[in-house]
Amino acid sequence: MKVAVAGCCHGALDKMYETLELLQRRHNVRPDLLLCCGDFQAVRNEADLRCMAVPAKYRHMQTFYRYYSGEKKAPVLTVFIGGNHEASNHLQELPYGGWVAPNIYYLGYAGVVRFRGVRIGGISGIFKSHDYRKGHFECPPYNQQTIRSAYHVRNIEVFKLKQLKRPMDIFMSHDWPRSIYHYGNKKQLLKMKSFFRQEVESNTLGSPAASELLQHLKPTYWFSAHLHVKFAAFMQHETNSKEELPKATKFLALDKCLPHRDFLQIIDVEHDPNAGDSLEYDAEWIAVLKATNSLVNVTQSTWNMPEKNGLYAKWDYSATEEAIKEVLEELNHDLKIPCNFTLTAACYDPSKPQKNLEPVHTINPQTTEFCAQFGLTDINDRIQQAKEEGSGRGECEEEEEEEMDSSGSAEEPSEYTTDNSGLSSFNPDEIMLDEEGGEEDLSTCSVDPSPDHPAEFSTSFSDIRIMPDSMAVSSDDATDSNNEELDRCGGSRQLQERSSAERPLKRIGADQNGNSGVKKIKRRNQAIYAAEEEEKTD
Repeated sequence: MKVAVAGCCHGALDKMYETLELLQRRHNVRPDLLLCCGDFQAVRNEADLRCMAVPAKYRHMQTFYRYYSGEKKAPVLTVFIGGNHEASNHLQELPYGGWVAPNIYYLGYAGVVRFRGVRIGGISGIFKSHDYRKGHFECPPYNQQTIRSAYHVRNIEVFKLKQLKRPMDIFMSHDWPRSIYHYGNKKQLLKMKSFFRQEVESNTLGSPAASELLQHLKPTYWFSAHLHVKFAAFMQHETNSKEELPKATKFLALDKCLPHRDFLQIIDVEHDPNAGDSLEYDAEWIAVLKATNSLVNVTQSTWNMPEKNGLYAKWDYSATEEAIKEVLEELNHDLKIPCNFTLTAACYDPSKPQKNLEPVHTINPQTTEFCAQFGLTDINDRIQQAKEEGSGRGECEEEEEEEMDSSGSAEEPSEYTTDNSGLSSFNPDEIMLDEEGGEEDLSTCSVDPSPDHPAEFSTSFSDIRIMPDSMAVSSDDATDSNNEELDRCGGSRQLQERSSAERPLKRIGADQNGNSGVKKIKRRNQAIYAAEEEEKTD
């Protein structure tokens, strides 16, 4: 079957689907499935805009609300993960995944589904070590900290995914797995994005948690976005035993969804011709969710996942064949995901803007039904209970929190030694959350939809690349001309300050000597929507 893969969508659904229709008209190619690798921006109304961690000038309604209201319907089944610029309050309603609109499915904090026999997994958000070991405690209305931490990857999601034993066909993450750049044309990457050089050379670019999952899951394909550059790599995995067959992963990072950008990829994926056309639950994943349900945490307290170190009575939560069989029997061997989408918030009406609409913590009926069916904890219900009890655990009130070093404090050590998310060099192709001079205004938003330019958008077909049967990576694409040793940059290197001639970097926190006057570098996307930035970049 043909699978279309898109990078950061940024709410431009009309443009994305128009491009797919153009593909069909010009080349008679119709994808059976569309995958989106984060920054989807399922914004329903003005309140959702306030829950999106971007500066106020980038808060635009875009076009998702038309699909949410039923005015339009996605022409192809769309499955997506969350990124770091999302309507977090909306996606939080579906921690285990669910429909955000008819024919548009969100995978949840982490999730695995099947379509036509193809197994598709994903993890939402980006890695930040100082939040990695916390529970999902955030809920709207968010404050200056939680509006960001809400989209940070948590160790429990990685732990769940690491319990999977069966082969994975496709996996998605928003940020790249750390070190993946050593398996592709690194020279070309640095030519296009020279400001990545320090992180690549110090091996701190990307998510260490995603890298851990890549080594464990060994999927056939891995798709990412976030860095707004197209990049291909081919990773041959080591075998654990002589009996194990060699496995390799074809990695592809996609550009953002904008005219004249190479943001769509079409690949041919082997599928089961006898399978139906419905999106289905994955029985092993459901069994893992049931097995790990007791580990659910909705507090800010940091904790480690069970491991074989003598401190835990149980550390293996993988699903047995019997547990998987029980899931199948519970579902009467019908794994079809019910089309039970329901509206849970008012939809934006251009004729009646509600600029003062406030976000509320909502328990989605889809999640309630899913949890009841499989005996799982409804995370939002648990947060709501803690909030009502006033226990302070999972508290949603706005409160002052001390800014922490992104690599973790002494009291909360990270299990990873480096955290690129706090040390990244400046990326002129991304949005920066303006932290200099105080907090951003969460109450400000633009309610006018961004104007659509279908004619201009359709004139260029460079937005699409059609891949052959196997997403082959040529020797020119997958290796450096200097044939550098892949693990040359495995050691950690201290990042140096960039030249003062370059655009100044924004920092927060204290320096190595504890001087609060020195601010710390943070990665943020900058200028995603600005047309003038597009012209400069292109």
